[in-house]
Amino acid sequence: MTAAPVETEAPPAEKAPVVPDRASRRTARRLRKLSEQDTVPYGMRPTRAGRIGRAALLTVAAIVTVFPFYAMVVLSLKPSAAVEFPGSLVPWPLTGEAYDTVMSAQDVPRWLVNTLVYSVVSVVGVLLLASLAGYAFAKKRFPGRETMFWSFLSMVMVPYHVTMIPTFAMIAKLGGVDTYWGLIVPTLANAQAVFLMRQFIQGLPDELFEAARLDGCNEWQIFYRIVLPLLKPILATLGVFVFLWHWNDFLWPLVIGQSTDMRTLTVGIASLQQQNVPLNVVLSGSVIAFVPIFAAYMVGQRYFTEGVTASGIKG
Repeated sequence: MTAAPVETEAPPAEKAPVVPDRASRRTARRLRKLSEQDTVPYGMRPTRAGRIGRAALLTVAAIVTVFPFYAMVVLSLKPSAAVEFPGSLVPWPLTGEAYDTVMSAQDVPRWLVNTLVYSVVSVVGVLLLASLAGYAFAKKRFPGRETMFWSFLSMVMVPYHVTMIPTFAMIAKLGGVDTYWGLIVPTLANAQAVFLMRQFIQGLPDELFEAARLDGCNEWQIFYRIVLPLLKPILATLGVFVFLWHWNDFLWPLVIGQSTDMRTLTVGIASLQQQNVPLNVVLSGSVIAFVPIFAAYMVGQRYFTEGVTASGIKG
């Protein structure tokens, strides 16, 4: 007897992906909008007039916010002449002579380097010290932990101007005037940064650290392999703020940097205003000082949003 041939089913043919047409996409958007409206109580749903008013209010707020930056850029590109409003705000004629004057000056590139060193090194130092202190205050047990933490946090309630004079006297006695370390070191102890780090790390599950200790990790390995990767959003958020604070800092660099070579951009631009420098040159220096801040925010925007969201969720 011969065995009957076994019939095998042919594999089903792959279906080509269906591309939704315009009507289907419009219907999907309408359904999604209706489903979102179902989650909002009927009495709290905005009316058409309310939506128009909200859009108009946001537009006005955006114009008011962006207008100073627009005026700064346009006036910096104007020729050296008397400023007349509103005629000077028309974006023509434009020239880059003010930027050539600023970048060809001997002091401005030096001020830019000083500001970069002050901001970048301070960001690295503040984030490192704050993350270490936050980890210790959140996950370590030692005598006097709460007393030490709240005593350190009480520095937030002390005005900065009260401690500036004794800090300057101490730095001057140590020979830190007109030096980078005298400019940077007093700003590394940031109570707000330590508080944010401590609150964020406190929300991490203890099981992660117990499992790492069972695997033979020491405290430095736990901090480097577990804590730091989980801190990326809050580190980026805090880094943007710290960079902004130090880049725009004026009073401490003015006090500690008494020579022209140790000035930062904020102090240098303020000194230009006292030397009867044309307005377009001063504003071009302001634009140059603004660009790194904007670039830092654009680079850390994604982590910045994640950090703000995570901080809000953890309460």
